[in-house]
Amino acid sequence: MTHRILLRAGHVLSMDPAIGDLPKGDVLIEDGKIAAVDREIGADAEVLDMTGRIVIPGFVDTHRHTWEASIRNVAPDATLDDYFVDILDTFAPLYTTEDVYAANLAGALECLNAGITTLVDWSHINNTPEHPDAAIRALTETGIRAQYAYGSANTSLADYWFESKIAIPGDDVRRVRTEYFASDDGLLTLALATRGPGFCVNDVVTSEWALARELDIPITVHVAMGRLAGRFGMVKQLHDLGLLGPDTTYVHCCYFSEEEWRLVADSGGTVSIAPQVETQMGHGWPPVMKAIEHGLRPSLSIDVVTTVPGDMFTQIRAAFGAERARVNAASWQADVPVPDTMLTARQMLEIATRNGAHVAGLEDRTGSLTPGKRADVVAIDATALNVAPVHDAAAAVALSADVSNVETVLVDGVVRKRDGRLTADVARARRLVEESRDRLLAAKEARA
Repeated sequence: MTHRILLRAGHVLSMDPAIGDLPKGDVLIEDGKIAAVDREIGADAEVLDMTGRIVIPGFVDTHRHTWEASIRNVAPDATLDDYFVDILDTFAPLYTTEDVYAANLAGALECLNAGITTLVDWSHINNTPEHPDAAIRALTETGIRAQYAYGSANTSLADYWFESKIAIPGDDVRRVRTEYFASDDGLLTLALATRGPGFCVNDVVTSEWALARELDIPITVHVAMGRLAGRFGMVKQLHDLGLLGPDTTYVHCCYFSEEEWRLVADSGGTVSIAPQVETQMGHGWPPVMKAIEHGLRPSLSIDVVTTVPGDMFTQIRAAFGAERARVNAASWQADVPVPDTMLTARQMLEIATRNGAHVAGLEDRTGSLTPGKRADVVAIDATALNVAPVHDAAAAVALSADVSNVETVLVDGVVRKRDGRLTADVARARRLVEESRDRLLAAKEARA
C-alpha cells in the first residue's frame, strides 16, 4: 500500500530553479519519494501542518569525523597542529569499537537534530576490522543518509601521518564493500577517505587511489590547509601521479595555487569547505568565493566537534562572514567597489543543500525538493522570536535560525524529528556517548 505524507501550507524553499519558492505551498511524499511540490495539493495522506514553517531540503555535511563525538570540546582552543597531537596521537589510539559505535550513534543523531539529513562520515578510526563495522551499524540505526568514507587506522601519529608507508587495508575495504554496500542505491553508500601526498609516500597514495577506482567508490582527501599541508602542493602532486579525476572531493583547499584551482576544476573534482574550523584552527581562509570563481560548486562541512559546533547554521555564517570580510577588506584596500560575485544569503543556503548533494555524489536523489528525488526534508519554525517576522525566508534560515528551530526532519520519507523532538532513543545515545567519554578519559589517564 502506498504511504503518503503531505506537508501542507509551508513556505517552501525548493532550491530547484524550475520550482522556485512557494510562500504557501505543499509537498507530497509517496513511499519515501517527493511526488509533487505545488501551491495546493489534494491527496489522501497523513497531513503535517507546516503553517508558519519554512520547508527546505535537508542540509548536507560533506566531511565530518563523526567518531569524535565522544570527545566533544576537548580541544576548544586547538590549532590544526595541536589537533594532530591532542586528538590523533592521544585519543584515537584508545578508541574501542564501543567508542566508535557510541560516537557515530550520537553524532549522526546530532546531525538529524540539526536538520542535516546527509552526512559524509570521514572515518579515520579503523584501528581494527571491527571498527568500521561498529561505525556503519550506528549510522544504519539512526536512519540518516550517509556516505561512509573508510579511512586509515590512527594508532600512531608517526606511522600514519608522516610520510606513511601504511596503506588502508584493501582486503578489509573490499569486505566492507561486499558486506554492507553491494548496492549503491541505499541510504548508506561507501567512499574512501585517503590521506594523500605529503602525508603518505607515493606508493601508498597510488595504491589507495587504485583501490577506490577498482571498487568504483568516490575518494575524499584533505588538502592545502595549515602550515604543513598548505605547503605540500598536494593537488599538483596528484596531477603529476596521474590521479586527478571527477571522483575526488578535496577538503579545505585554503592554500591552493591558481594552478591547483584550475587542475581541480578541469578534472571535475569537487570541494568541501569547513569554515568555522578553518578560521578558528588556522587552516586558512575558507575559499568559498575562490571555488565559485573557478566554476566549482563548493559545499560546507563541520569537520571536528572537538573544537567547533556540529550544526550547519554555524558553517553558513562562518563562511558568509569570513568571505565577505576578506573581500570587503581587499576592496577597501584597493579603493574599488565590492565585486558582483560577493556571496549572498541565498547562495549560502544553496551551498548547504544542493551543492552538498552534488559534492557527495547524491544530487540525483537529494539536495532539493524536486519531484522524483528522495524525501529529505526539514521544516524550520519561523514563528520563533529569533526568526520572526520573516521578510526573506532564505535569509531567515541562513542568518537567523538555529538548531532549536529545526522542528521536523524527514529522511527518505521517514520522520526522524517531529514537533522538535527526535524519534530515536536519545537517552540511550547520550548514555552510551557519556560512558565512552569516561572510558576514554580513564584510558588516557592510565596511559599518561
